[in-house]
Amino acid sequence: MLDTSARLLKLLSLFQAHRDWSGPELAARLGVSTRTIRNDVERLRSLGYPVNATPGVAGGYRLGAGAALPPLLLDDEEAVAVAVGLGRATGGGVEGIEESSVRALAKLEQVLPSRLRRRVSALNAYTVQMPGPAPSVRPEVLTTIANAARDRERLRFDYTGHDGEQSVRDVEPYRLAHRRGRWYLVCYDVARADWRTFRVDRVRPRPPAGPRFTPRELPEDGDVAAYVEKGVNTAMWRHRATVLLHAPVEEMRALKHLLEFEPVDDATCLAHLGGDDLFRMAVWIGFLGVDFEVLDPPELAEQVLLLADRYRRAAGPR
Repeated sequence: MLDTSARLLKLLSLFQAHRDWSGPELAARLGVSTRTIRNDVERLRSLGYPVNATPGVAGGYRLGAGAALPPLLLDDEEAVAVAVGLGRATGGGVEGIEESSVRALAKLEQVLPSRLRRRVSALNAYTVQMPGPAPSVRPEVLTTIANAARDRERLRFDYTGHDGEQSVRDVEPYRLAHRRGRWYLVCYDVARADWRTFRVDRVRPRPPAGPRFTPRELPEDGDVAAYVEKGVNTAMWRHRATVLLHAPVEEMRALKHLLEFEPVDDATCLAHLGGDDLFRMAVWIGFLGVDFEVLDPPELAEQVLLLADRYRRAAGPR
């Protein structure tokens, strides 16, 4: 049997790993009586841990939120995961998070056992972060959106479209998604009676939160990643294009680019895509590795010709 100090640490770890516990469950985990569990809970409370208890058959214990952050008890893999996550967070994406992440990582590395410190140091030392042009997002915007989604409360915000147009949106927030350095809000737009995806760096919330709502069923069978990919690849960009690909639709879908492909016949298909820069779109289409024809817009076809001439000059005389 564990001594009292070790048992309290184990009990605290169980509370942090799982939200609700019944007395008999905790007693079975620790190999003690339910009376001992009650005494240990009182000891944790005397140390400042807000352990809430609910009486009755369906009752149990839960670690509540206190005035100060309690010590977190992490196993080896959890500690490495947190340290690596903090190291990645220093690359940006959330405004002001870099400095906070560095401070937190320094505190964690100071108390890591040497065997774990070497693993984390090696991974961070031999990993190169590739900073991108993605804009940062203020942490309070993310938390405002996340809290509204959690509490199922409508959210009003000012939004700046890719063309600079300002609008006020009233939405039912569903999920936040992080893709390639950018944050996106997946939500149901009440005024437009349809699902929408918004870039969070263009969102300015208007508190307070609105009335509560009943969650709706997301398209794409509830697959947030697939829905965001489809929105990012088409509707959210300044330019949209349709390209005829000389390849079967099954072959293109197997590449898992998550573009919207539409079959034409057994040998060709249409690809619908979008982007903020036509020249970059022309370059990207070449990555598909198949012959293609630009159907729309004509400005994209002009960029493809420009790119072809540049490649032809680079290859030299033949």
